[in-house]
Amino acid sequence: MRHHRFVRAARFILFAVLAALVLSSLVMHLWNWLMPALFGLRLIGFSQALGLLVLAKLLFGGFRGHWGGGMHWRRRMMERWAQMTPEEREKFRAGMQHRCGPFAAAAPESKAQPTP
Repeated sequence: MRHHRFVRAARFILFAVLAALVLSSLVMHLWNWLMPALFGLRLIGFSQALGLLVLAKLLFGGFRGHWGGGMHWRRRMMERWAQMTPEEREKFRAGMQHRCGPFAAAAPESKAQPTP
């Protein structure tokens, strides 16, 4: 399981670096194609394009990372889960396993024990 997490993390990092390289290159080429002709600005290099991307993200999108956004989704999902019948839950689990692969064994549902 640890190996799988490492591979996923490595893929994520590789994808992030590749995306930054491609986007920076795209920004650099678009800037150098449009801005000098339209506004008489200078040409920029790759590192300046990367800096522009970071600046734009800070100014317009921020680096908030949606840390709290998952809680809203989780709360909604827990409410839906509570309203499902056991058959619906099993069907949902089977569908998720088909799409995402096997999960850890599901925790047994807590059943109220009848008092004698």
